[in-house]
Amino acid sequence: MRHSRRQIAARDTVGDPPLERSGDHQNELRSTPAQEPGGKVRRAGAAIARICRGMSYDEVNQATRDARRRLGLARPKTRRRVVARLTRPELDQLLEHAYGRRRHSPEGLMLKTLFLSGCRVSEFVNLDVEDFSYDDKTLRVRRGKGDKDRIVPILPALADELAGHTGRGGRVHGPLFITREWKRFSQRRVQQIVKELAAGAGIAKRVYPHLMRHTVAQLLLEGGMPLEQVQRFLGHASITTTQIYAESTPVMIRDAYRKALT
Repeated sequence: MRHSRRQIAARDTVGDPPLERSGDHQNELRSTPAQEPGGKVRRAGAAIARICRGMSYDEVNQATRDARRRLGLARPKTRRRVVARLTRPELDQLLEHAYGRRRHSPEGLMLKTLFLSGCRVSEFVNLDVEDFSYDDKTLRVRRGKGDKDRIVPILPALADELAGHTGRGGRVHGPLFITREWKRFSQRRVQQIVKELAAGAGIAKRVYPHLMRHTVAQLLLEGGMPLEQVQRFLGHASITTTQIYAESTPVMIRDAYRKALT
């Protein structure tokens, strides 16, 4: 990513190996004897883990791609058939806890917006008040993957909450969600909030911002939204990426099975 040089410099100060040194790992991998099966992959995994320490989800993805390219590793041809998600009861449990945690706390609304908008965490933290249209019941997601903007619909109930949220402070511009210091939330802080809320709600599985995106995608497909429309909603460049959600939705298979045989 464009700001990775600053991250690299920061890692140098605390002793973590910077990304530029991944060439050292590449040399090590090249010298791995052929009789050591999996040695190259194990070394690559260790190098990637050190590089990605403390990064956000999107930054990890970019660093992984960079590491694969530098180490000469091809992307796996087969993808996981099952995508992690929250169940409906887990989602309700998480939102109920988030809203009940503190009076007038924005955390519940933040979590609901993150879920219903399908935003990546990098897109979510860039949402501004001006991106919200109460009349159209939409959010404008700016600077998505590939620097592309898109318009996503939101439910009327969420639009009402967002109108109240921005109206309480009389804000007409600036970040949609702000910290107590009136600053924009960082990606890292949003990740921490989601993790803390999940722990407080008693959800055993690992919960992170992108899991909310997985969850809404699968719920939309299960509800009958066409794959092409889900692709546009999520901002996927290729429908192949969106297809993985359909492949891992057993509810759709069950409904199609029952429809075919009854």
